[in-house]
Amino acid sequence: MLRQVEPGRFDAYESLLRAVAGGQVWMLLWNGTAGSPDAQYGNMDVEGLGYAPCVTSARELAASGWNRAHEVVTGRDIARALFPDHWGIWLNPHAPGGGVGIPWLDLRRIATGLDRLPAGPLTLSEPAIEIPQFYALLTQNAHRTPAIRSLRRVWVQPSLGVPYLAIGLDLYDTNRAAVESVRAMMAQTVVAVPDGLPVSTVAMSDEYDPVAMWLRAHTRPFYDREAHAPAGPSPAGAPGYGYPQAY
Repeated sequence: MLRQVEPGRFDAYESLLRAVAGGQVWMLLWNGTAGSPDAQYGNMDVEGLGYAPCVTSARELAASGWNRAHEVVTGRDIARALFPDHWGIWLNPHAPGGGVGIPWLDLRRIATGLDRLPAGPLTLSEPAIEIPQFYALLTQNAHRTPAIRSLRRVWVQPSLGVPYLAIGLDLYDTNRAAVESVRAMMAQTVVAVPDGLPVSTVAMSDEYDPVAMWLRAHTRPFYDREAHAPAGPSPAGAPGYGYPQAY
């Protein structure tokens, strides 16, 4: 699979991600031994992004000439360990052509579930589709849902799969009642979506989600409760949170 990955071959890259998610990697340790308190992975910097080098089998480990310790880890476990610190993995850097890097955003997909998050790189833009009835109903229902602070929107084109409309949800709180109220609000609202138009949601508080990051950097809310409310304490008296459920 590594040999099949090349620029533009997103299908081959997705197959590689699935293989990593369901398999093991041999992480190269710069310090310490597997399981020791001083164990430390190696590191590489490629175009400003950090990667921990690893190999894909015992045979590749021998071919690499690595003479320090190593640690065998499942793909999902290493993904969960590295992506929160914005580290990826680099597979078989000793191989002809230099191997293949998996950046931290794709490790996040492996850790969370490849089918739950869109395949990157993503093309993100302002929605061009005209659906005023949906937006009107969404705004009306959001105003009746006290947990919602604001709403944003973006058109998402994954590298594989159909494009979709994403609604960025900024909540005052994520207690169970608040989350259920927003889930019910979205369920009532999506009935106004035209047939065939996929709609999802994204948590504005998710510091790892590329869609949420783009929304924070490039958009303003199309609904903002506090911009239309008198000055005073927030409904929940708590800082803003996002909503993790996708539709």
